[in-house]
Amino acid sequence: MSKILKVAIIGCGGIANGKHLPSLAKQPQVQMTAFCDIVEERAAKAAQEYGAEGAKVYTDYRKLLEETDVDVVHVCTPNDSHAEITVASLESGRHVMCEKPMAKTAEQARQMLDAAKRTGKKLSIAYQNRFRDDSLFLKQVCENGELGDIYFGKALALRRRAVPTWGVFLDEEKQGGGPLIDIGTHALDLTLWLMDNYEPKSVTGSVFHKLGGRANAANAFGPWDPEQFKVEDSAFGFITMKNGATIVLESSWALNVLDFGEARTLLCGTEGGADMNDGLRLNGEKLSRLYETKVDFGSGGVAFFEGQQENDATREARYWVEAILEDKEPLVKPEQALVVTEILEAIYESAKTGKTVYFD
Repeated sequence: MSKILKVAIIGCGGIANGKHLPSLAKQPQVQMTAFCDIVEERAAKAAQEYGAEGAKVYTDYRKLLEETDVDVVHVCTPNDSHAEITVASLESGRHVMCEKPMAKTAEQARQMLDAAKRTGKKLSIAYQNRFRDDSLFLKQVCENGELGDIYFGKALALRRRAVPTWGVFLDEEKQGGGPLIDIGTHALDLTLWLMDNYEPKSVTGSVFHKLGGRANAANAFGPWDPEQFKVEDSAFGFITMKNGATIVLESSWALNVLDFGEARTLLCGTEGGADMNDGLRLNGEKLSRLYETKVDFGSGGVAFFEGQQENDATREARYWVEAILEDKEPLVKPEQALVVTEILEAIYESAKTGKTVYFD
């Protein structure tokens, strides 16, 4: 793979600096040659730290698409602009990696998928939790049939008190929701992918705003402004699939719970089960005895060796670059991400109407 991919970053805020920029910087086939943000200083800072020589800075993504010869665009903006920027980037002939969730609405997500099919360009959504060691191992276990027919799953994304107080996270208009669309989306994507089941039949949802109105509340990221807290603080969904399988989705930024954790899943099949509650654990029955096994992803007890050198974000970037250079499907397919968005939207709709949402 000798070709160099020229990459543009649109949106140079927290997720770009926390994940995309450092991960792409570790890929030898990548040069970041264009940076765009509505705050010029942010784009300029990213270009200085990560840009190739002569990297350009923009405040209007349209000019970036018109004036640069980039091959790939990474969309790292608020949810309400994912579709607009992604569709424009695809139609300009670029491959696109878009941050999760796919879009604010299912209709916008469908527009993105249609654009990818129409242009023939690759589109992937940044669900990096699929690329963790435990996730990839469990995926192989599921594909090998070791759990049998997986008929029940729990998608867990629970925080006790960790409400993001920066950016637009509390802005319903820009984000489309709170913890459900922010971190619940990761847990749901992981669970659907491991079950390899993307055919929902019905969704019943509950959405709560019980703690967000409190001033000076304890919070990992500092007190939030109750006047700005326009989204839910917790949300839950009961999802029935067409084959009869059931998934329970639990998400929160603020909830009085002691058993918490993000992007976890629990799976129950006819031949065995698995969960990520305390590392990755497998369970089942052999010789009329129940058993459980905890899978070790450490260094194996080797002195002076810290273990893996590639984290999930770096692996996500590597798989994405390889998919483009080797012309193969990305691990996260847009068709799969669309179903995640459709289910999230159905949970919000069900909570709003008090009725179960049925899929055709």
